Amino acid sequence: MTIQVQDGPAVQGCTSKTLLESLEQQGVEVHYHCREGFCGACRTKLIEGQVEYATDPLAFIDDDEILPCCCKPLSNLLIRLA
Repeated sequence: MTIQVQDGPAVQGCTSKTLLESLEQQGVEVHYHCREGFCGACRTKLIEGQVEYATDPLAFIDDDEILPCCCKPLSNLLIRLA
């Protein structure tokens, strides 16, 4: 599936990796700290598409935000990095 970064590159995503891992593997820099959904540093706007979480993140996120460190894509995505 395709992950399109608004004003940035389009990369290939994988349902067996977190969104953060897929972006990093293809050279897209994402600000993060914990990789576990605790801190919210990687908070990203989800413009289009769907993701799933293995467990609910503890960091506060708005309805239109996701945490790439702990979610996996379910469809093609359009995101805006912070």
